[in-house]
Amino acid sequence: MLQTEVISEEKDGAGPSVEAENPEDRIKARRNRIAARAQAKKRLEKLENEAKSGIEKFNKIMNRWTGAKAKVIHQELREDLKTQQQLCWQIVEDKNKLINELQQELKGRDDGFVKDRKREAEEMDLLLERMQEQISSLKKDYKKELDLIETSFSEERSDLLTASRKKWEQQRKERSKKERMKMLEEHDSLLDRLRMESAEEYNKIKVKLETDVQHLEQDLQERKATYQINQEKLEYNVQMLKKYDEECAILKAQQIRRLTRLQDVRNNLKKKCAIQEKQSCEEIQSLTNKYKRLMQQYKDIQNRIRHFAAVNAKRYEEVWLMNEDEAKALVCRGLDLDRVICEQVLGLPWSLPTLPFMDHASPKQFQRTAQQVAAHVLGEKDRTQDQKEQETGQDESTLGGSGRRTGVDPKTVKRLLELLCDEMGFLVEGKLLKLLSSMEKNEQTSLKLEFIFSENMLVNKHAESETGLIHPNDLLRALRAFTAQYSKVRENPRDKRSALLLERMTDSEVKAYWENITSIIPESKLKVWRALEAGLKKYQ
Repeated sequence: MLQTEVISEEKDGAGPSVEAENPEDRIKARRNRIAARAQAKKRLEKLENEAKSGIEKFNKIMNRWTGAKAKVIHQELREDLKTQQQLCWQIVEDKNKLINELQQELKGRDDGFVKDRKREAEEMDLLLERMQEQISSLKKDYKKELDLIETSFSEERSDLLTASRKKWEQQRKERSKKERMKMLEEHDSLLDRLRMESAEEYNKIKVKLETDVQHLEQDLQERKATYQINQEKLEYNVQMLKKYDEECAILKAQQIRRLTRLQDVRNNLKKKCAIQEKQSCEEIQSLTNKYKRLMQQYKDIQNRIRHFAAVNAKRYEEVWLMNEDEAKALVCRGLDLDRVICEQVLGLPWSLPTLPFMDHASPKQFQRTAQQVAAHVLGEKDRTQDQKEQETGQDESTLGGSGRRTGVDPKTVKRLLELLCDEMGFLVEGKLLKLLSSMEKNEQTSLKLEFIFSENMLVNKHAESETGLIHPNDLLRALRAFTAQYSKVRENPRDKRSALLLERMTDSEVKAYWENITSIIPESKLKVWRALEAGLKKYQ
């Protein structure tokens, strides 16, 4: 009990820290600690001596009780009792005196502790004031640099827009010219087809009318032949046909009227044919003019639609990318703050949460397989280094047997994976590299490999059905050939892919995407931040 009190007193009375940057503070702290230890040692000796003297006095009192029991006279017993009481009061006074001394020393220690705390609070306020000044100066510098960057970005964007507009206008004129030529060819072919159809219809009507005229002429010839035969019969049988003379005259008049009527019909049909041909030509001309006018209107409307659609899509994509970059920057900043709070303030381990909005399209099965294999291979060396030489020999013999079965050395695979991670590191984003910098080397390598595999889409079902496995001995050559073939980065593939994704995304998917970004910091951690902020404010 006394030793624990001495240790606590040494800690409380230490004064300035031994680890302070000022040499005078360190010397003063060491002197205070030596003086506190000397006082504690002296106080301990004093307490031990007091305890020994108290035990001796107590034993003396107890021994006097044995002598008092042998006495019978009341006066002697009374005198012995008074003597015992005086000795007991003397022991109590000594103890009270020692308690008062210890209380005075404790009070002095408390006063010193309060003074040290006040001095530390003043130093902490001074440190906070200097930190605030540095933060304000850094903010001003960062703001100036950000303004310069925004100005350069605006100039570059205006130049790109001007060049794009010129290129788009040139391509639009070329396409308009090609479409005009194509429309003229189509109109010519349509006119030829309509002309041919009208000519065929006219020929059919003409043939039909000529056939009718031939039939009528043939009928007329037959009638004339009949008339001649009848006339011969009349001449031959004048007397027999006199009574039929009127009937023949009537029949002749009827035939003449019929012939006249047929001639009138033929003339009317010729006039109608001419009128119909003229009307057909006029109708064809009017339809052609109307068709040209409608096609010109349709072309103008299509140009306007394409222009406004392109402008709206481009503006939407620019706004989307700007908001997405800003949101990702805020997410990275929030994760960095969360890591600093967990590791430096709370002293808790921190792990990187999943970032689904930064993950590109890739087969989930391949991601799981790559992560498991990389984690297994990267952790193999750490596990084998912790074993003894005898166990290492046994593991090497076991790995040799398995190597004969599989043909792959785990160390070689580990070196190949690290080489692949270094060579293909340009695919990993800078923000993700900042988040991975706080992790261990093996975890960084496994996460980088997972991101590289998902970015390049190395595995799919179609490739697995058509290609076979690579022999382990040819693995290094295959990796070199692969990196040599695909080392060149494609021109803005992410922009094209993002544009296609934006066109295909629905309103619900867009809403879910932004809500996923806003929920990267859970409500539980926000509560912890609020509680920590309240605690820090109270501490200040």
